[in-house]
Amino acid sequence: MATASPSVFLLMVNGQVESAQFPEYDDLYCKYCFVYGQDWAPTAGLEEGISQITSKSQDVRQALVWNFPIDVTFKSTNPYGWPQIVLSVYGPDVFGNDVVRGYGAVHVPFSPGRHKRTIPMFVPESTSKLQKFTSWFMGRRPEYTDPKVVAQGEGREAQPG
Repeated sequence: MATASPSVFLLMVNGQVESAQFPEYDDLYCKYCFVYGQDWAPTAGLEEGISQITSKSQDVRQALVWNFPIDVTFKSTNPYGWPQIVLSVYGPDVFGNDVVRGYGAVHVPFSPGRHKRTIPMFVPESTSKLQKFTSWFMGRRPEYTDPKVVAQGEGREAQPG
């Protein structure tokens, strides 16, 4: 008796990281990567990328416009672990070093069609006063060694105050 192979479905993602609002910063660039479950596999396109550096627009919005294209196709047999896109935004500090200005993540939309997503961004905080002072003194913010941690829920529970 022949065993039937599981049916596969494809998820095609194409679009762009259009712009960002970071009023206090200029000359920023972004990186993207995808986080997905173990049953998922990229079959075409790029699952990570880095944009050009952009400057704030001169209008009242002061938008940072990248229009950075994204085009990737995944295959899976199971919707568990639906892909998320993780964005990391970097820019120069007062010493000219590239430092993280924000992290954010959002699931790829579940339904076909045109979608626009606004991704809230955050930066990690040091956990102790000494780390906060050292980070301020050295001009280096805490940052993740792997930005994919932004899309994971483990270890993100609220700590008792």
